[in-house]
Amino acid sequence: MRKIILIFLCSLTIIAIAQSTLTGVRFKDGLKIYLNDDSTCYVKGTGLAQIWLRYNQNNPGSTVYGTPKDDTYDVGLRRVRYQTLAQVTNKVFFYAQFGINNLNTLSVRKTGLFFHDVTAEYNVYKNHLILGGGLHGWNGTARFSSSSVSSILAMDLPTVQETTNDVNDQFVRRLGVFAKGKIGSFDYRLSAANPLPIQNALYPIQSIPTGSLAITATNTAYFSSKAPEVNYQGYFMWQFLDKEANQVPYMMGSYLGKKRVFNIGSGFQFQKDAMVYRNSAIDTTIRYTALQQIGADVFFDYYFNKDKQNAVTAYAAFLSYDFGPNYIRNAAVMNTATGIGGPSIPSFNGAGNAFPLVGTGQVIYLQAAYLFKKDLLKRQGTLQPYVSGIYANYQKLKDPTLVYNVGFNWIMSGQNSKLSLDYQSRPIFNTDPLTGDIHETKSARRGQIILQYQVAF
Repeated sequence: MRKIILIFLCSLTIIAIAQSTLTGVRFKDGLKIYLNDDSTCYVKGTGLAQIWLRYNQNNPGSTVYGTPKDDTYDVGLRRVRYQTLAQVTNKVFFYAQFGINNLNTLSVRKTGLFFHDVTAEYNVYKNHLILGGGLHGWNGTARFSSSSVSSILAMDLPTVQETTNDVNDQFVRRLGVFAKGKIGSFDYRLSAANPLPIQNALYPIQSIPTGSLAITATNTAYFSSKAPEVNYQGYFMWQFLDKEANQVPYMMGSYLGKKRVFNIGSGFQFQKDAMVYRNSAIDTTIRYTALQQIGADVFFDYYFNKDKQNAVTAYAAFLSYDFGPNYIRNAAVMNTATGIGGPSIPSFNGAGNAFPLVGTGQVIYLQAAYLFKKDLLKRQGTLQPYVSGIYANYQKLKDPTLVYNVGFNWIMSGQNSKLSLDYQSRPIFNTDPLTGDIHETKSARRGQIILQYQVAF
């Protein structure tokens, strides 16, 4: 009992000292501690959680540990994140982010927190040139290859721009070095990083088949299992109106009527010998080819009235992906099934909510939204309806891939308290048993409805 009383008294003393010495200048602007009297150096903390309530029409033949499941209702944690940002000196900046992604009822229990980012950087010359390194997300190809998860315009990220997510990176981050800067209206980023070997991926990444299965690898590319070469990325944009910050790599999805932004950008990603394939089933030679990507995009976020903060947001991107011949990757966010083998004939998509997301070919990605005035619902905030879509022509598939989302965000307190309702429609592809061609079965599309609550500080 004495120990409890002593601990309690010590705690009160510490709190009293903190309140008397760290009030006013030291604590303001949220969870932020200033390190000097002129408030130019600081340590700041943020947090975020995105909680999903979902109904999904599973792909044909989906099972959960052998039990056929035509549809799924589940609750999941899409993201939980904590960030620490520290302006250590006028030239030195430190950034760390950790948390979890994609925890649902089918996930491994007691999923541990892990680092998404840990970087340190040095401002070499007037923000024109900043050099840094660590575990980072300074990516190229397109704007949303590095997305700000707290300000996503639609309910979820444009994952079609995260082309190697958890294949040879850690949720689009790699260990490496980067350079960034702003010169007038020109903003740039460049990085060189070590890809993570596919052998260490969280989920198995298929390597090129051998032996009796080699025929399936004919003129089809897979990620190489040899020691990876350096990965190079870059993204460059011209900012015509308000300037965007580049303190951290992640690009805003919507400014919610706070800025007028109009940017045109272009980027790339390149990695030598990242992919392997054979010319034929009897070809004993493993042929290597590079991973090459280029993209161009435009981002427009414009408020009509500064006080009402009603605004329009639009984004369009053209992406050209080269992973080698006929590469395709089916992917699912928090997959709702564990396997296939039910009474229905399984599709090319695979289990649950998967579909052909990324492959060798060309992609058009679009999104648009309108933000009503800030007091539309009085004290309950406002609404932001949106649409988004992926249209892709992938070499492996005989028909284009069309995925679209419609929904709205209920903005209750900016990005700090936001409720999103989203409907997604995705295609189902099947393999012709006679020709081996992969076509969309038009009458078999599947959908999912997600209600997401986001809280952030």
